[in-house]
Amino acid sequence: MKRIALAFALATALSAQAIEYSQVQADKSTVTFVYQQMGVSVDGHFKKFTSQLSFDPAKPTAGKAVFDVALASVDTGAPEGDEEVAGKQWFNTKAFPSARFVSSSVKSLGGNRYEVAGQLSIKGKTQDVVVPATFSAQGNTGVFEGSFTIRRADFSIGEGSWAKFDIVANDVRIKFRITAISK
Repeated sequence: MKRIALAFALATALSAQAIEYSQVQADKSTVTFVYQQMGVSVDGHFKKFTSQLSFDPAKPTAGKAVFDVALASVDTGAPEGDEEVAGKQWFNTKAFPSARFVSSSVKSLGGNRYEVAGQLSIKGKTQDVVVPATFSAQGNTGVFEGSFTIRRADFSIGEGSWAKFDIVANDVRIKFRITAISK
């Protein structure tokens, strides 16, 4: 009888871990950024993004993610800043309405830590990036958190008089918290 109970407990534990998180809860998720302007740290976020996600912690290398961020949904904390950043010298949202990240691989680092490699495209320029992330699950809800730094010049963000880094720094830290549920 003890063997049957133990076998059932093991089978239940293994099947509980085989959950695929694939439905992103946009209202519980955030994509933010931090940069330096004249030596002062400035925060902002994007109000709209869409995603396709497939992640099973029992099979992390099979994970896939595609994120499209609506660049015109930028919120810098000031309407005039939002308008400036959406303009031609910065995001040029009329010509390039979205930024896109497409994963190519997921590597487990142990302890709910992962490296997600992929390509980030902004303003028609694409760069390979490796994004460190953590994952935590509670029932059918999973949360991915992480951050990585891009150089805005690599994507032609801030052209013309903004191309120098004396007012706005080149490094931009992207932070995310993505909540997803299983089907």
